[in-house]
Amino acid sequence: MGYVKIIDVSPRDGLQNDPNIISTNDKEKLVKHLLDAGVTSIEVTSFVHPNKVPQMSDAAEVLKAVEKFEELNPIALIPNLKGYERAKEHQLTEINWVSSATETFNQKNIGLTIDENFKQFESLQPIAKKDGIKTCFSIAVSFGCPYEGEVSEEKVLDLVKRVKAAGADRIGIADTIGIATPDQVERLMRKVLEITADTPVAIHLHDTRGLGSANAYAAYQAGVRIFETAVSGIGGCPFAPGAAGNLATEDLVYLFHRMNINTGLDFDKLLEAADFAASLSSKNPLGRIRHVERKQPRGKLA
Repeated sequence: MGYVKIIDVSPRDGLQNDPNIISTNDKEKLVKHLLDAGVTSIEVTSFVHPNKVPQMSDAAEVLKAVEKFEELNPIALIPNLKGYERAKEHQLTEINWVSSATETFNQKNIGLTIDENFKQFESLQPIAKKDGIKTCFSIAVSFGCPYEGEVSEEKVLDLVKRVKAAGADRIGIADTIGIATPDQVERLMRKVLEITADTPVAIHLHDTRGLGSANAYAAYQAGVRIFETAVSGIGGCPFAPGAAGNLATEDLVYLFHRMNINTGLDFDKLLEAADFAASLSSKNPLGRIRHVERKQPRGKLA
């Protein structure tokens, strides 16, 4: 039996573009639901400008609220050094530093060129190590950009090489607009893993076109063992026009459990977390399995 790690990003990526402001208390409840299901690595919030992403304006309050959960490994997304200065005041296991594979998306998303962003990350590395906080460098729009269209593998791989040399503790590859196909995912991820060697690699998939699970399986076949997902399939990037929700955590866990691949998660509790996440979202969540599970008993299949 194989094993994969699930990082749930629903409190951050799942809620960041919802038109309704979700309360700090409800975000805390969502984290608790995820912990009850066995998810311990959770991207809880992001330290971004509140005018750009108002849903994350309570980042400090959320992290303070979840401090009591001893089993939690909290992760916060960070776009720049100013964000890190705010984040390090709280108990964090890891920060997720976001960049992009294209210049246009980087400017739209964080207001920096790729090189400007990367230089800040390089200067952050010794600071984070001293503070005892791990770093993940995530590369958005790795498979396609809403502004520049097709993204060459070379752009992604060159950035991966630079990140590897900079000493990131983890590297993330993101299909931000859900444009990837399984053959593309498997091909790119094999090349990424050749470069990263012993540095862990995660894939972050959106289910915009219904290929999230197929792309996740392709990534697994390539050797990826860390997946970033969101319960109920909620979310999407506010700076990517037309982008839909994340691959639903419960959909991916159902797939892996049927394949006898261990996630360490309680599927029934995960469905409860997905139901709660869906109740917070004002959009139509993309997750499929939780609807089917209410109508068709699994018996011994799962």
